[in-house]
This record gives sequence, C-alpha cells and structure tokens, in this order.
Amino acid sequence: MEDKNIIDKKQIILPLLKDCSSRKEWEEKSWHKILEHKKLLQLIITSHEQRDIVMRAAIMEGLTSGKGQRELGRELFVSLQTINVVKKAMAENNYRSYLERSKKERKKRKYSSSSLGTKIKRRGRPVRTKYGIVHMPY
Repeated sequence: MEDKNIIDKKQIILPLLKDCSSRKEWEEKSWHKILEHKKLLQLIITSHEQRDIVMRAAIMEGLTSGKGQRELGRELFVSLQTINVVKKAMAENNYRSYLERSKKERKKRKYSSSSLGTKIKRRGRPVRTKYGIVHMPY
C-alpha cells in the first residue's frame, strides 16, 4: 500500500540542465516547477526555513500596512537589522542573504601606514637620537 505523504517519482520532472542556456536559468525553471508541487516543497524545506519565509512575508505585510520598524520588531520578535534587510529587498525587488550581501557591499578595511586625519598617541618620553625621535618607556 502506497503512503500518501510520499510523492510519486513521476509527479515532478525538473528540466534538464543541458536544455537551459545557463545554470541560473535552470535553477529558476526548477524552482518554479518545485513551487507547483506543495508537498515536495514541504518535504525539502526545513521548519527553520519555513519560519524564515513566513517572517519575511509578515515583515513585508507590516511595512506595507504602515507599521513602524520597532513595532514590527517587538510584535514578531525579530531584530531591526532583519526588518531593514527585508525593507531593502522590497526596494530592490530581490532578497539577498547576509552572506550574499557581504561579498559585494562590505566596506574594505584600509591597512595603510599613512593615517590621514588621525593622530597617533605615542607612549613614553620622546628622546632625540641620530635616527630621529624615539619614544622611550618611562
């Protein structure tokens, strides 16, 4: 006797990779195919991923209805950073994870010896030598 929770192998057929011009196109077509089969989606998405998707949708709904960010944060128990990420995704029409955003948007640290505008605080007493001023410990 066949279990109703198990999806028949013939129900979903993903497009072949060789039939698509790029991997991204294949992923998009496959995702749309998976969305058509709700049972499959429930099987492959974890409860944590389901919660994340529900929270993102609730945040989007709250922002469009005019609720404040702090109010949404208290109501849904999510951080302001999460709300700002969803708000930014709404503006760009594309959600990107922290990992994806960090690859391009994270500011690069500058490690240079010439610090413009910052004064280095020297420790010790200055002593003039033939090599220049050296700061000796007290």
